[in-house]
Amino acid sequence: MLGNFLKSNVRQYSMIISLIFIMVLFQVLTDGLLLKPLNITNLILQNSYILVLAIGMVLVIITGHIDLSVGSIAAFVGAISAILMVNHEIPTFVAVVLSLIIGALIGAWQGFWIAYVKVPAFIVTLAGMLLFRGLTMIVLEGKSIAPFPESFQKMSTGFMPDVFGGSGLHVTTLMIGIVLSVLFVLGEISNRKNQIKHSLDVQPQGIFLAKLAATVIILNLFTYSLALYEGIPNILVILALLIVVYRFFTNRMKAGRHVYAIGGNEKAALLSGVKTKKVTFWVFVNMGVLSALSGLLFAARLNAATPKAGNLFELDAIAACFIGGASAYGGIGTVPGAIIGGLVMGIMNNGMSLLGLGIDWQQGIKGLVLLAAVAFDIYNKNKAS
Repeated sequence: MLGNFLKSNVRQYSMIISLIFIMVLFQVLTDGLLLKPLNITNLILQNSYILVLAIGMVLVIITGHIDLSVGSIAAFVGAISAILMVNHEIPTFVAVVLSLIIGALIGAWQGFWIAYVKVPAFIVTLAGMLLFRGLTMIVLEGKSIAPFPESFQKMSTGFMPDVFGGSGLHVTTLMIGIVLSVLFVLGEISNRKNQIKHSLDVQPQGIFLAKLAATVIILNLFTYSLALYEGIPNILVILALLIVVYRFFTNRMKAGRHVYAIGGNEKAALLSGVKTKKVTFWVFVNMGVLSALSGLLFAARLNAATPKAGNLFELDAIAACFIGGASAYGGIGTVPGAIIGGLVMGIMNNGMSLLGLGIDWQQGIKGLVLLAAVAFDIYNKNKAS
């Protein structure tokens, strides 16, 4: 029973084990610098915009498509937001909403060509990558625009206030860790009871309890590390909300199951009553919105809109999805997996930087990791068949 369970969950547990191995490796190689409270916070701030993109990209990949334009869209929307807030002094909230709407319209434009005209996503988004990179340079006239209003910067660089007024330790962060631990345990127990009630396969009790204990320990160690610095970054709150919403969408909503159905077999999904064109269209609209949000977060952290913003974002987002267990053939992938894949990439980047490795070595090593992840996916698929 244990062997069958591990075999059926090889994707999920292999990427978690890989993440832990990489963390331990760089923790040792950097003499403990990797998991310092300041560096953990920096990891979150440095990788937030890639993780946002990975959440949207995994849905695109599940449907069997790819999006090469997300970095250019992020740069373009960041430039538009700077023009609105800096040049025209439009209120931050209004400018953010308008920027997200622009992202949705861009996604709708690309989704129309892909879903209804049936132009391959690779071609449409490659054209989009070139188009919006060019438009970014045009609207910025080759120059950077800065600084942004302080209220906008806090979206990426601010922290939750400590309502308990802790001195030297962010008590609110510790309390949030405890509350989340309790909610997680209660939720997992409830899900297990429902699975048993409906005669579904469940994890062996030993593994289930070990998973609960490990998750609670890691969660509270993580929040304790954050509490030693400034507490929970605002961007982490945004990311957590996105993960919860999109995990609920993919696991519990009919539309989320339709996304998987299209990636598994589009013709079969169409014959089953799934509106494949409509679902594909909205997947790219969603990707446009998340690309816009990523561009806003990057601009807020940089405190400037620059022509080179978003460079290679699409490759990092795609790599995060594949490393996190998404299949190159479509139909397989999860939001938590994409987040874990993004963390693997982020920790590798940060760890190699702490070790003083140049960008040339970093790019080469990341390329090998991506190749290994896709090769592992193909190996599993061939073994299953």
